[in-house]
Amino acid sequence: MVKTLATLLNLFSGLVLIGALVPDMELRQEYRIEPQQYQQLMRLQSLGMDFMQYFQNITLQDLDIPSTRLPSKEDLQCLADMSLWMKGLTTGRYWSLKMIDAWGSIPSGILYLNLVDVGNYGECIKISQDAIRGKYCLVELPFLGLLGVDSSIIRSSKLKIGICFPATCTATHMDTFLNKIVQQALGVTSTAELVNANSCRTNEAQPLDGLTILAIVLLSVFAALALLATLYDYFLCPDQTRLPSLIRVFSIRATSRALFRISQPRSNPNVIDCLHGLRCMSLIWVVFGHEYMFGMVAPNVNRGSVLYWLERPFAQLIVHAVFSVDTFFFLSGLLVVMIALRSMERTKGRLNVPLMYLHRYLRLTPLLAMAILVYMTMIPVLVDGPLDKDGFDDYSKCSRTWFLTLLYVQNYATDDICLGHSWYLSVDMQMYLLSPILLFALYKWGKKAAIGAVILIVLLTIWLFTVMMVKNMSMFVKPHYLLLWLVCRNVGNGPNGRILYFGTHMHGTPWLIGAVFGYFLHANRGKSFKLNRIAVWSGWVSALVIFFLCEFVLLPYVEWTGPDLSQLSDALYYSLTRIGWPIGLCWVVFACMQGYGGMADSFLSSPLWQPLSKLSYSAYVWHIMIQEINGRRVQTNTYFSNYEMMLKFWADFGFTLLTAYFMYIIIEAPLSGLESLMLPSPKPVISVESKRAATAAPAPQLAEKSPIPQPASDLEAGPAGASSAPPVST
Repeated sequence: MVKTLATLLNLFSGLVLIGALVPDMELRQEYRIEPQQYQQLMRLQSLGMDFMQYFQNITLQDLDIPSTRLPSKEDLQCLADMSLWMKGLTTGRYWSLKMIDAWGSIPSGILYLNLVDVGNYGECIKISQDAIRGKYCLVELPFLGLLGVDSSIIRSSKLKIGICFPATCTATHMDTFLNKIVQQALGVTSTAELVNANSCRTNEAQPLDGLTILAIVLLSVFAALALLATLYDYFLCPDQTRLPSLIRVFSIRATSRALFRISQPRSNPNVIDCLHGLRCMSLIWVVFGHEYMFGMVAPNVNRGSVLYWLERPFAQLIVHAVFSVDTFFFLSGLLVVMIALRSMERTKGRLNVPLMYLHRYLRLTPLLAMAILVYMTMIPVLVDGPLDKDGFDDYSKCSRTWFLTLLYVQNYATDDICLGHSWYLSVDMQMYLLSPILLFALYKWGKKAAIGAVILIVLLTIWLFTVMMVKNMSMFVKPHYLLLWLVCRNVGNGPNGRILYFGTHMHGTPWLIGAVFGYFLHANRGKSFKLNRIAVWSGWVSALVIFFLCEFVLLPYVEWTGPDLSQLSDALYYSLTRIGWPIGLCWVVFACMQGYGGMADSFLSSPLWQPLSKLSYSAYVWHIMIQEINGRRVQTNTYFSNYEMMLKFWADFGFTLLTAYFMYIIIEAPLSGLESLMLPSPKPVISVESKRAATAAPAPQLAEKSPIPQPASDLEAGPAGASSAPPVST
């Protein structure tokens, strides 16, 4: 979701270059603030007090009304309320003092890149006395531009300061007043627009629009259906075997029982138990990586420390969290091939492709459609604060591009992706639409088709390498350019992100590696591979070396004074890691299946992962909403550190799971259950080994292997059940 970062982060454009103020940062002299410029800036330290003293005897001339027009009623009302406010300050009226007390000031720690002081939002908007109500706004001071620093990037850097004034005054009025203060304090004339009108708030509740009401009604209807079905389940149907199918689909009791039902590892040979752990760990990596993305752009008092943090080895785990994308594509290709080939063996090579596509679309789309509606309408309702508009994404663009998201073409069709983190779903859906070509080839030609897929993997890797070399493209940046890369307003439109990251053809290699590996497992199902200790240790060491190289090989190049990464090295790294990471995963899955996984197998195959695995799709869809809400509701400065990010992660992840569970039991599971009741589904493939295992223990549904959780009523074993949970969208 590269483009989704631009809205909030654009405010901080160029701030990395101000890092020359932080000790030991080797940046060019022209980006430094001279001591006399800093002293001049400190003249605005008591912005509220300066305002009060300057306008103690406010007159009509202070509004700077052009001679070409008469004062409007709005001008006169603002002037009258300003006079009452100034008079109240003189006489010590409590509401007047609170109005000036709510102002922020020049933030302490500017040299540490702390550029935000939001004041006291709640104190301001709660003022309502003597017919005067408080209005809160954010002032954005282009302080370095006002001081004459000659740099187009630096001049865009702004201080954000909260102010409070009578609600009858507009942002234009306050612009006029504040420019006078700036002129007096700094000795420079400015006509800049200082007050951000979009940030202004009063205590009046905004009326709900039609879409918001629709979202509330839909959620209420789904919740009511779930509640009624649950009450029927509890009180009118004591015999669960006679529970009507429609009631079972909507019953919270039945859905929760299926959700939290766990099966012991290796109780069914058709289930690859370690995939639950891989899926869940990748989901956690997704949320954790996004937590840092939100944390780095929060109003941190120690923003300068982010620049040092980016040099640390631990930061590479966050920067390279994008490898979870390859993990999910690997899982998707693996499961599509394994499940589809089993189904095709039973049907003698036939595959109902239209029904397969319909199953897939109906499984993913209802929850995604609800998410689009909720993100558009409910986030503004659920958030109140001085930074409630400063999110990663502007979801109002969903009104223009929502249909592209529901058609799963947004990664190619538009730069304004609705729900930026949904780009993965479009890529995975497009790979799924192409999968029958490979499936028919594998079924008919077997190893020859697998070899052809390997050749295609090599060609795609060469093509990616060639594109990067010929077009001089890169996805690597040093720390002091990383923030600039994030804050650039056009980064989502740039060729690097659009061509190298969002394109489906760029993610074909991990999907195809998973598919080829899935064919290998299918062709050798039931076969036990006897490996000696040297072979096992060699496999694990090789896989771990690949993983560590993918994560840390670029560490020397991220240091401020480190060597520059050549274009050849950059292209080799980005293209080879696309195949290296999934190859390492092949060994992990193979070792766990063959009994050579050791502690890794015990961890990844733990039954405790199974409920979270079923919630993974819902958790992915909704986790950004939780992080958006908690990021926008901040009303004071924050502090950035690894420990603080871990605390925020567990808080956000906990609420994400609660939201995912709620949406799962009222929307995802019921609608998936209805889809299973209405559309025909092939019966699960039962091998000889499965029949033998069934005599010892009941076999779980084959669909439980799918990275996207399936409801209890889903007995589908076909490719439509082999979808993958979405990954990180950095």
